[in-house]
Amino acid sequence: MGSGIWSTNVYGAAASYRAASGASAFDYSDRTTSSSPRHTWTAHPSLDPKGLTVRESRDSDEHPTSLAVSVLFDVTGSMGSVPRVLQTKLPELFGLLLRKGYVEHPQILFGAVGDATCDRVPLQLGQFESDNRMDDHLGNILLEGGGGGQMTESYELALYAMARHTSIDCHEKRGRRGYLFLIGDEMPYGKVKAREVRAVFGDQLTEDIPIRTILAELQRTFDVYFIVPAGALHVGNTAVLDTWRKLLGQNVIELDDLGAVCETIALTIGLGEEAIDLAAGLDDLADVGSDAGESVGKALATLGRGRGAVARSSAPLIDDAGAGGTTRL
Repeated sequence: MGSGIWSTNVYGAAASYRAASGASAFDYSDRTTSSSPRHTWTAHPSLDPKGLTVRESRDSDEHPTSLAVSVLFDVTGSMGSVPRVLQTKLPELFGLLLRKGYVEHPQILFGAVGDATCDRVPLQLGQFESDNRMDDHLGNILLEGGGGGQMTESYELALYAMARHTSIDCHEKRGRRGYLFLIGDEMPYGKVKAREVRAVFGDQLTEDIPIRTILAELQRTFDVYFIVPAGALHVGNTAVLDTWRKLLGQNVIELDDLGAVCETIALTIGLGEEAIDLAAGLDDLADVGSDAGESVGKALATLGRGRGAVARSSAPLIDDAGAGGTTRL
């Protein structure tokens, strides 16, 4: 996957058509949850992980240096508003990544996380896309709104999926890790359970996998970040933050404005690719008319600390080790 070119005009035309017809950007979810009993809910076929082989981010003549970017968000409880906000902010995300030269050929995958202990649809996974099909995948996500109520959700299943069911040319051809952003407000379970893997994916896993083991496997190919946005039920919860910081260190991002999620993702990638330092990134936000600078600056202060000014280039810089943890081999 990953062919085609993102068009803000196409995005705007689709939004205008939905407004005129009265359709929602999340029409599949709205129709499913309003017309069917919960026990019949299923993932949209384009996002169902059952029988999944791999989600691919591939180079092409059109995109010779693809970079895999994944954004998976918790859709349980108070987190259900996150994909709706992301959908309205897609032009800002692409505007920063492309027009400001952070990444030349991003390919973005969207997905959603629930709770395998109780939800009908505990994991949904789109394709890596370079064009407006990513908006379609985002809009096909079922906003189940369930969750287990115990401050834990099945983030570890998302880690498993990204570790064992993706194939990305940025790493396989150039030794450059992709980016994975998890957006949530709860803790993962302590292990990937074999019985849940069999149920959700159909993989014949015979033993549970400790979360640190699957995370270490995943971090060979992706830089992993966890974003806790304002408005989430457990925002600021010490147990949640401590758990994720023990797993990811400084890559835990507290964000005081949900509306700044896309800008935060874009600048995090810009920092990781050494296309900007934090000050330059905040200048870029002001330049494109975003009012998210204060929130993004506060959220990324730790990531941006100690970075000097970096030359701007349309092509990523190559060195021995990226300052943001992105390894260049």
